[in-house]
Amino acid sequence: MKSKMWGYVSRTSVKLRNTNEGYDALIDVWEANNAKIIIWINNFVEHFISIQLAKYETIKEVWDHMQKDYSLNQIL
Repeated sequence: MKSKMWGYVSRTSVKLRNTNEGYDALIDVWEANNAKIIIWINNFVEHFISIQLAKYETIKEVWDHMQKDYSLNQIL
């Protein structure tokens, strides 16, 4: 499960476009998993960081923001 969820962060699992059968079910799963990971991250970060992350819709956007602002290179 963890490696499957990492696909949302690494963008190997992207939001589908309405081009195949079963789209509604697949998009529901994608959106639920994306939201689940965002909630997990929000539960572990400080409140002021969580406020910054609220503007992003995908975990990839959240991850990119956190990587840019809170990577070790930025801290040191």
